[in-house]
Amino acid sequence: MTAYKPRTTLATHEVVNQPAPLEDVNLFTGDRLLTGLVARAGAEGHAAHLAAFGARVGSAEAAALGAQANRHPPVLAAFDRYGRRIDEVEFHPAYHALMAMGLEAGVSARAWTHPQGGHVAHAALLFLMSQAESGVTCPMSMTYAAVAALRHAPGLAEPWLSGALGAAYDPRVLPPERKRALTLGMAMTEKQGGSDVRANTTRAAPAGDGLSALTGHKWFCSAPMSDAFLTLAHAEGGLTCFLVPRWRPDGERNAIEIQRLKDKLGDRANASAEIEYRGALAWRLGEEGRGVPTIIAMVNHTRLDCAAGAASLMRQSLSLAIRHAEGRSVFQRRLVAQPLMEQVLAGLAVEVEGHMALTFRAAQALDGALAGDTGEAALARLLIPLAKYWVTKRCPVVVAEAMEVQGGAGFIEEGPMARLFRASPLNAIWEGSGNVIALDLMRAFGRDADAFAHLRAHLAPLRDLGAAADALLARADPRRLADERHARALAETLGVLSAARALQAWDRADTAAALLAGREALTFGAGPLQGEARAIMEHARLADGAG
Repeated sequence: MTAYKPRTTLATHEVVNQPAPLEDVNLFTGDRLLTGLVARAGAEGHAAHLAAFGARVGSAEAAALGAQANRHPPVLAAFDRYGRRIDEVEFHPAYHALMAMGLEAGVSARAWTHPQGGHVAHAALLFLMSQAESGVTCPMSMTYAAVAALRHAPGLAEPWLSGALGAAYDPRVLPPERKRALTLGMAMTEKQGGSDVRANTTRAAPAGDGLSALTGHKWFCSAPMSDAFLTLAHAEGGLTCFLVPRWRPDGERNAIEIQRLKDKLGDRANASAEIEYRGALAWRLGEEGRGVPTIIAMVNHTRLDCAAGAASLMRQSLSLAIRHAEGRSVFQRRLVAQPLMEQVLAGLAVEVEGHMALTFRAAQALDGALAGDTGEAALARLLIPLAKYWVTKRCPVVVAEAMEVQGGAGFIEEGPMARLFRASPLNAIWEGSGNVIALDLMRAFGRDADAFAHLRAHLAPLRDLGAAADALLARADPRRLADERHARALAETLGVLSAARALQAWDRADTAAALLAGREALTFGAGPLQGEARAIMEHARLADGAG
């Protein structure tokens, strides 16, 4: 019998012409766009803290945790093995590790515990955390924003306020007084109403001791393992805001039943659920019948976070596109050196920096408003919804273009781009879709005759940038305020102008001019680019040696 001889094969799997993973980089100190904006927006005092966090979220470990948390989505455990109702969601250990990473760094707390430039710092922390995994920023954002609403009920401040500001993560399912820190969620949307929360049918009945009993179905409850939820229900005096804890004051589980988890397009690491209140005990926040104004105190903060999250997804996508183009050769030349690719990357960089600038300028205005500056307060009321509208609407377009730069390598699930693309539409949908935000802005201008004039005065220095600025400023015609069909056009125009104004004010006038000059092109790289493409792209790449 002839002895078996293994077949000799030629090696065909030597890997060449592939870029290294974008890992073990400092996503703060290595990002010239981010460090410059944070400093100019008044949060330079937070730079050391952001640098330490930037190293953590930019590590290979964080990248692996993000991938694992998405490969192993949460699972509903409605009952324990004895048949008792527990309504708990089980997460992969990677999710818990990411939650601890962000909450311990103060993503939800730092704006309130370090108020000097605090909301700019918060936006930067969330921006960085999202690059490890965007899904976990949802409970962090809601916990941060809930602090604003809790201030409407100072009698309920403890243990909820101190728990939300704990800068720690405690995933145990326990009453709040037994935990080191708390997370807070939100459940407003119902099947029949969607964004029209006044159509809610959840009812609140007096239950004694200052409590109400809530009965109703909430179609979307993000982060259902939060320790309490802000929610809306109809009381005798009208639609009212309530705080619904997972545990009742007597130490028993509250009557909150998780009916199912949503099977979502993106943000798979985080859970979203349909829940039912079956006589769930709750405390009233704010005045009875004033539920929408009370919860808007929270929503304004989460809308800012929608912009920060979308800007982060775009920034990460741009970084990955530049890394790919620098590490790959095509037709005997590096991809990044191809003139048309330079144009595409530079066009992406201009828009991404504009989105980031508008977001951080809105955060700066919020800091000013909370410090008592009436002018900044007026700007915050307009810049936050403008950022929510324009930044989030452009996110899928920018991420898709960055994916195309990477070709098939960007389309497969093994890399991060597919996950970023699946997440890219979310921030435009959450906390008010495009139409809702655009109409909110138009109504705000209608209620306050000075609001539009104040914004126009803020934008007036853009005339120094030339004809493109003049043309866009002319489009911001106050006569459009009378016709809601123009609401989106007005929101988009004012969003672009506000981003350019932030860039101009922060010594990035050339980028501002390039942003305005490229508005007529429908695809990146197709329009006239004001400035040298290579220099623009180089400014946007993550710096070497920033680990």
